[in-house]
Amino acid sequence: MKPLLIVRTGRAPDVINARHGDFPRWFQLGLRLRSPHLAVIDVEKGDTLPPPESVAGAVITGSASMVTERHAWSERTAGWIRDAMDRELPMLGVCYGHQLMSHALGGRVDYLPDGREMGTVPLTVHDGAGHDALAASLPATFDAHTTHEQGVLELPRGAVSLASSRQDPHHLVRYGRHAVSTQFHPEFSTEVMRAYIRRRHDVLDREGLAPAAMLAAVVPTPHATRLLRGFVREHLQAAPAGMSVA
Repeated sequence: MKPLLIVRTGRAPDVINARHGDFPRWFQLGLRLRSPHLAVIDVEKGDTLPPPESVAGAVITGSASMVTERHAWSERTAGWIRDAMDRELPMLGVCYGHQLMSHALGGRVDYLPDGREMGTVPLTVHDGAGHDALAASLPATFDAHTTHEQGVLELPRGAVSLASSRQDPHHLVRYGRHAVSTQFHPEFSTEVMRAYIRRRHDVLDREGLAPAAMLAAVVPTPHATRLLRGFVREHLQAAPAGMSVA
């Protein structure tokens, strides 16, 4: 049985990790897959990615790094994404993974024109998203947890944006039959979102982003979280390289 690959591009800050765990654990909970069905490759630390055909799919995580820094490990991962796309491997990129997928496929990533986006924000689903395998179950608006300074400013050719926020027009993107990405964090719980806000309190205050109000606005994001399970259902179980779910 081929595993779902978690491509780890970073890690949670120590203070958050100590209390809430780290990225692979959050995704495991959201995907509802047990350990035998998952494999973690830490590309930031130099792990070598397996051939795309040896895995059932890939989830590419967030990172404190910036795609525009063009780290060697990041560019190697971008090349792997292109190979995986050629093989129609199911892929889900999140935050850094979202930006890296767009960068790998010809899009443009850079700093958001209106500055940092953080906290629980309302997203608007675009017209036509009702025909998308993953986005069809979303309501017209839904809440999602975010924390990013960079975003996808220009989509790759052929990609379609399915949802947007006030600051970012490309929060949910479809690249191909089995490839999607989210700028928001479907793996974040409310506790994790609040922990990120508290950690950035002083920076947010200096930027005039009212961290106390941001903390008060954090709410559960069930529709965003369900996209992880939806990815398994719609893209892993239906794909030629599909897998059985525990």
